[in-house]
Amino acid sequence: MSGGRRFRVNEEGVPPSGPGAAKELTFSLDDLPDVREFAAVQARSQGMREDAVGDFVVALNEVATNAVTHGASEARLRLWGDRDGLVVDIHDDGRVWRPESPPGRVAPPENATSGMGLWVARRLSTDIYVETGSNGTTVTMRFSV
Repeated sequence: MSGGRRFRVNEEGVPPSGPGAAKELTFSLDDLPDVREFAAVQARSQGMREDAVGDFVVALNEVATNAVTHGASEARLRLWGDRDGLVVDIHDDGRVWRPESPPGRVAPPENATSGMGLWVARRLSTDIYVETGSNGTTVTMRFSV
């Protein structure tokens, strides 16, 4: 991606895009409750343990909320299963974002009221991959099922 930055936050590989069988949903800020419900249903259908669905939805919600509040008014969610777990990517066509270091690695300050989304997502996912540039930002996360 020209002018973009790629960050691998964890060490394991996450594919940058999903297969043709990926479930897809376009959403805006007002659609976030539907996004959470859609994701929970898909996670269960992929075999995710019920006790893991809550953390999955929290991580996904943090990234989805970032996409439609800091990126663009509309974003895209894709979700698919593979042999290693459940993969989700969230893409927005928002403004160019140029973080100086891999996002989500450092905990936000103790009294922070924002800036926790990618840190929380990193803590709850098996792997997270952030790609950002002139075409927007895509966050891809993997979760165990």
